[in-house]
Amino acid sequence: MAPRCWRWWHWSAWRRTRPPLPGSTPSFRQRFSTQEQHPQICVVGSGPAGFYTAQHLLKHHPQAHVDIYEKQLVPFGLVRFGVAPDHPEVKNVINTFTQTARLARCAFRGNVVVGRDVAVPELRAAYHAVVLSYGAEDHRALEIPGEELPGVFSARAFVGWYNGLPENRELAPDLSCDTAVILGQGNVALDVARILLTPPEHLEKTDITEAALGVLRQSRVKTVWIVGRRGPLQVSFTIKVPRPRKRLTELLLRTATEKPGTEDTARQAPASRAWGLRFFRSPQQVLPSPDGRRAAGIRLAVTRLEGVGEAARAVPTGDTEDLPCGLVLSSVGYKSRPIDPSVPFDPKLGVIPNMEGRVVAVPGLYCSGWVKRGPTGVIATTMTDSFLTGQMLLQDLKAGLLPPGPRPGYAAIEALLSSRGVRPVSFSDWEKLDAEEVSRGKGAGKPREKLLDPQEMLGLLGR
Repeated sequence: MAPRCWRWWHWSAWRRTRPPLPGSTPSFRQRFSTQEQHPQICVVGSGPAGFYTAQHLLKHHPQAHVDIYEKQLVPFGLVRFGVAPDHPEVKNVINTFTQTARLARCAFRGNVVVGRDVAVPELRAAYHAVVLSYGAEDHRALEIPGEELPGVFSARAFVGWYNGLPENRELAPDLSCDTAVILGQGNVALDVARILLTPPEHLEKTDITEAALGVLRQSRVKTVWIVGRRGPLQVSFTIKVPRPRKRLTELLLRTATEKPGTEDTARQAPASRAWGLRFFRSPQQVLPSPDGRRAAGIRLAVTRLEGVGEAARAVPTGDTEDLPCGLVLSSVGYKSRPIDPSVPFDPKLGVIPNMEGRVVAVPGLYCSGWVKRGPTGVIATTMTDSFLTGQMLLQDLKAGLLPPGPRPGYAAIEALLSSRGVRPVSFSDWEKLDAEEVSRGKGAGKPREKLLDPQEMLGLLGR
């Protein structure tokens, strides 16, 4: 009798070469024709949407090659620059993305701004398919008087500041006031409130930047109000499953309607910092200080709801309320930007018009993540959404809807970038920067100390 290992090899070799049996599922190699065997695909954006899209394509097509373009020198997008530093468990997904980036059929191309350094039509000419996954890089303006006053910031910029986003490293918020107001009641608003009120010593072992930690140590903010134009049933806090969502609503209602007991009052009395939710209030004007040089408060329009359920709209009652504060943080939503004149864009919705990830009227162009569906949901939502886009792309490839024949891929783009003086950063370059950050953080007992200056990063890479 043949040894077991020989029988296994003989069977598996036959299985690889035999024609598919009637009714059986074809293998990856059998599913795609010869001209579909080596698709060159590029993904724009290295956040969760970009990496999950790449992961799906590489997993479900054995010969696909994916290049991931990123405008920052470093990868991971909002996982690095958006997730609160006191939630390190959420950042564990970086380990999965790292495994994807290290695959031989995947390449990271950082320090490349698509739309400036290279145009989308140039990418489309070099690749069989292009996936736009660059997220929502802007914030929605309040569009009220006084919004330009010192002391008014977007929550997005504030988050970028304490998370080490290079473009926000000079933000320098003044935290010398005792009251801050956050406009908006979503997840970002809660993160910002928590960072403002958390004792700095509790943040010292996180990856918050040392510069931000220094400012927070000097903070005099004692009270944070989180303001929403609708009621407790319409808050935007995201919870993964329905039952906890129902529980959250019950707790909000109970806290808002019940008087605190003796034990609660005693516990709250010595508290040096506090926060609260203010419902049915809409920002009308940022009030200036007497000298007009900075924000000193905010005028809120009192609202009521018209309609029912999630469709209920907040309408002003005619009454107003002035709330003194020295810091106003706008957290009314992120917004995507148009990336290239050749790409359709809906400025009202802030998304690329698409059908299940296929960009409308542009064959071979796809989108995933927030630029596809708007800035909603958590990382798990983005994963599902990105897998769907990847699935649509592979379906189109199999159906012969993508350009036939070979495409040059990065070889063509590399020549263009070189002629324009652009030097991309590779994933191995990032791993050198990563090692430097970890080394710098080790002395302070932190997981890392983030590099903030792109010129310093390039210097460390010998550029």
